[in-house]
Amino acid sequence: MGDESELRTDPLTGVQVQVTRSRQARPNRPTTDCPFCVGGTEAPEPYDVKAFTNRWPSFPDDRCEVVLYAADHNARLSQLPPAQVRKVVDLWAERTEVLGARPDIAYVLAFENHGEEVGATIAHPHGQIYAYPDVPALPVIELDRLAAGHQLLEDRPELVVIERDGWRAWVPAAPIYPYGMRVAPVDRRPDLPSLDGRDRDAFGSVLAEALGRLEAVFDPPMPYLFWIHQRPTNGGAWPQAWMHVEIAGPQRDAGVLRYVAAAELGSGAYLNPVVPEEAAARLRAVQP
Repeated sequence: MGDESELRTDPLTGVQVQVTRSRQARPNRPTTDCPFCVGGTEAPEPYDVKAFTNRWPSFPDDRCEVVLYAADHNARLSQLPPAQVRKVVDLWAERTEVLGARPDIAYVLAFENHGEEVGATIAHPHGQIYAYPDVPALPVIELDRLAAGHQLLEDRPELVVIERDGWRAWVPAAPIYPYGMRVAPVDRRPDLPSLDGRDRDAFGSVLAEALGRLEAVFDPPMPYLFWIHQRPTNGGAWPQAWMHVEIAGPQRDAGVLRYVAAAELGSGAYLNPVVPEEAAARLRAVQP
């Protein structure tokens, strides 16, 4: 295999795994100069927001990018002013269009791992984008269920954390993670590029507040992961596509991660020690 990146498929489960030897050489939480601060390795010039090809990619062919949310090393997406969050949303949409226009890309996934506990190797506020040659398995399952009439939105007021300007953040009725949330438009929007200016402002505002509420549940702030599911870019119509954000809040108590255990991995059926209605109430009650 050498230093090549290779996509392999497990013969029993059909699960695809990208094996990338070079990822082992990537830096781990540098303690001196930050490569994402202005003047650093990846940002030699001043910037507002910035996307660039990841020099430690999981996939070949320039299909992995880093997205810098702000030049301020100590900022978090939840703390940025609305105009700055809007720039991040615009950049996600732009990169979705540019990457999605490539004939070798069928799906664009924007995501963030926030916090050392969940694997973030650099503290500077940033996310990533992966572009896939095929539509990944989980989005396919969601798209199939949406096409079959299953609902994204859950109309249960006790689960709603935020709702305004046509957007909702809520705790799913059956979340895998203790403080899992979803953010979605109340009316179907297929993807980031399809959002108009008003929707982009509203989406950014609700997402930032949802992340801020999650961070405020515990002290120190809870780490999190989020990812954006949207319409594939493989040329299909995908009329059922409904963009949404999945937020994983992995702590079940202050400083205590909720680990996925062997029974869950072995069965595909998950356990959750936090009652979703209680999680939603706590998220509504905190001051972000």
